[in-house]
Amino acid sequence: MNLSIVIVNWNTRQLLLDALESIYNAPPSFHFEVFVIDNNSKDESAEAVAKHFPKVVLIANKDNKGYAEGNNQGMARAKGKYVLLLNPDVILPAQGLEKAVAFMESHADCGALGVKQVHPDGRLQRSVRGFPSPLSILWELTGMSRLFTKSRAFGAYRMSWFDYASVCEVDQPMGTFLLIRQAVIEQVGMLDLSFPIFFNEVDWCLRCKRAGWKIYYTPDVEIIHYGGASTSQVGVAMAWESRRGLLSFYAKHYPAFWFLPLRAFIACASFPYAWLQARSRKR
Repeated sequence: MNLSIVIVNWNTRQLLLDALESIYNAPPSFHFEVFVIDNNSKDESAEAVAKHFPKVVLIANKDNKGYAEGNNQGMARAKGKYVLLLNPDVILPAQGLEKAVAFMESHADCGALGVKQVHPDGRLQRSVRGFPSPLSILWELTGMSRLFTKSRAFGAYRMSWFDYASVCEVDQPMGTFLLIRQAVIEQVGMLDLSFPIFFNEVDWCLRCKRAGWKIYYTPDVEIIHYGGASTSQVGVAMAWESRRGLLSFYAKHYPAFWFLPLRAFIACASFPYAWLQARSRKR
């Protein structure tokens, strides 16, 4: 088995069907399998998958287990040499999967791969970021990253200077499309359930790189990403959950004493920022 595709779904029925159609309408030439993990959707997503895509391995959870655990359910059963974590609000191009797998085959040091993402109208999505170290997030919260958009120091997190037209080694591509080598999963493990919604793929990418693997971005595969189809259904809660995920990430990866004051400042600053986000989404 060359490729296992894992899609976690929650109440995005039509987008999920469109994503599956983009896979099966132009399937790759190699052996592949598709897992859909449905987190107790109320829009008959699971029933629609079973009816229209009988080849899909459907795991219909009786409750919402979250993004991380859902992906782990699929990865635990995946038999492919490569495992693709794919969001349900994505349209794949013809030969996109073949090109992505070929990249992994030609880069033996590549533990994971991200690809170019665009909005439905063709606008670029800035889908590559650096790891959210306390210092890089400090520059975000203080506005330094917006003042010095070309600075690799002040813009280390959002990487506003990044060239999306070139193949490059990166820290963390957006988990919308993350192609992973099975050997890396066996080495560093699956997603950490301490991060049920946010920062689980960031944590995984950091573990991957610390284990000696590289993570790449390639523009040779371009996917359409609608964005936020599941999380926007509970936007206010997700604004808060994102901040909790960030602080959990710091507690795991930056426990040193000298980080504590910086982490405390970020906590004080980021939760009001989340409150403002939540208010803007209510309007």
